[in-house]
Amino acid sequence: MAIKLHDLEPADGSNRRGKRKARGIGGKGGKTAGRGTKGQRARNTVPIGFEGGQMPLLQRIPKLRGFTNPFRVEYQGVNLDTLEETGLTEISPEVLLERGLISKGSLVKILGRGDVTKALTVKAHGFSKSAEAAITGAGGSVETLPLPWGDRRPPHGSFNQHTNR
Repeated sequence: MAIKLHDLEPADGSNRRGKRKARGIGGKGGKTAGRGTKGQRARNTVPIGFEGGQMPLLQRIPKLRGFTNPFRVEYQGVNLDTLEETGLTEISPEVLLERGLISKGSLVKILGRGDVTKALTVKAHGFSKSAEAAITGAGGSVETLPLPWGDRRPPHGSFNQHTNR
């Protein structure tokens, strides 16, 4: 015999009736209905999220979408065609700084726009895959420099109004 839709019922004990509170002094949950005696919370007048006059959490947090990563690492990109124009074979952040291609104290990442015609020895903090392939393909070599803060996470940026609180 097949089960019909009207024959379905929940398993025994799975659906329990809700507690009937505040229905007189007889039995559990009567009189004060588990709210204690007197006071603001016994009288059902505290709004949801109210923190006793302290600025509520939902109003404390900024109304922005997403967040600003305080440990973001920013590189200054230098493309292969720029390296080719310098006419040098040994390239490092110091050389790029002398030529005015990067700013002082910045991390350098070599990017893959352009072609390399001669063997270059390039030292930088980062390389794109296409740039690394182009340099090694032309008979050159790449050396990834260590980041100035070592193997730890980078130092926190600024503590301004855009950072997370």
